[in-house]
Amino acid sequence: MLDHHLDALFQAAADRDPDRLFGHASQLYAATETADEATLSAVAARFGPVFDLVPPGIGARLGIVAGALAERGADPVPLAEPLVDQLTGLLEQSARFAAAWRSATGEEPPEPDDNDPGWLQSTAGRLTGLPEREAFGLADAWASVHLAHMPILSILQLSPKLRAALPGRERLVAALSAVAGDRDDLEWLAGLLAVLEDEHLIVLHRETGRGYEVVIGGIGDNFQLHTLLADVVSGPSDHGLIEGVQPDPEWVMAASDGDVDPEDGPVHGQFNLVDAYGKWIWNEGVPADIPRLDGVRVVVLDPPPYARSWSPGRRYPMMPGTIRLERILPADEAAAWMARIAPEGGAE
Repeated sequence: MLDHHLDALFQAAADRDPDRLFGHASQLYAATETADEATLSAVAARFGPVFDLVPPGIGARLGIVAGALAERGADPVPLAEPLVDQLTGLLEQSARFAAAWRSATGEEPPEPDDNDPGWLQSTAGRLTGLPEREAFGLADAWASVHLAHMPILSILQLSPKLRAALPGRERLVAALSAVAGDRDDLEWLAGLLAVLEDEHLIVLHRETGRGYEVVIGGIGDNFQLHTLLADVVSGPSDHGLIEGVQPDPEWVMAASDGDVDPEDGPVHGQFNLVDAYGKWIWNEGVPADIPRLDGVRVVVLDPPPYARSWSPGRRYPMMPGTIRLERILPADEAAAWMARIAPEGGAE
C-alpha cells in the first residue's frame, strides 16, 4: 500500500501535476499513521528523491510531509540533504529578492501574505528591471522560505546526528545569514544551527575551588543549561559535589526530556554563570556564545547577585537536552584552571 502511494507520488511529480502530487502525498501520510519506525524510515528514504523532480515552491509544501514523517518516527537522516539543499537554494534566491526589492522600491522587503492569492504576482510586478519570469521566481522563493524551513526545525530537533553533522551546513548558514536581518521568522532555525552537540565544558565552582568536566548536547539556551548544570554538580560534598543547589526534579525533567510545562514552577536560579574572562553568561544566550579558553568553553559558577527565576521547559520542545558529568577534576587540575580565570566581579 505504501509503495503504491509512493509510486503514484513520483508519477505525479514526473507528470508535473501538483493536484495529484499533493493528493498522493496526503494519502501517503494518512497511510503511515500506524506504521512502525522501520516502515516509516523506509518511506522517508524513498521520499527524499522527489524533491529533485519538483520546483522549489512545490517542494517546500512537500517538505511539510517529510518533516511530519520524521516526527512520527522516521529516521530523518535520508531527508536531510534534499531538505537542506532546497531551503538553501530558496534562501539564496531570497537574498537576491531582498536586494532587488530595495533597488526597485527603496523599501524594506515585504512580509509574504499567504491569504492574498495575488501577492506573488503583484510583488513580482514591482521588481522593475528584471525579466518577468525571474522576478516571479524570486518572489516565490521569498514566499516559500517559511514553509521550507519548518521540516528542518523538526529534523534538527529529532536527530543529534544531524545536529553534529548536517549535510550542507556551511552553505546553509551563509545563506541564512544573508537574509536573517529581514526574516524574523527564521530566528528559531538560526538558534538550532548554533546548538552544540557532544561539547565538553569545564565548569568551576569558585566558592569551593572544585572543577568538573561535563558533556552537553541538545541545549537550546542558557536557561536550560543553568538548570542542568545545577543538577549535574549537585550532591554530597564528600563526593566532590556541591550541596544545597539541587533544582526541583520537575525542572530538570522539563529541561531534559520530560514534560516541558510542569506544574511546579518557576525555576529558581542557583548560580551566576560567568565565563573565563569574567563576563556574565546571560540566561537569554546560548551555550555556543560562551567563549573558549585554550579551545574549551569554561563556565564559572558564582553566587547569584540577586534572585532569578524563569519558566521551566525547553526552547525546542522536541529536542531533549543532555548533560553528562564526565569527571570531577583532580584538585590540582581544578586549581590550575581557577588560577587562569578572571577574578570574581572582574567584568559584567
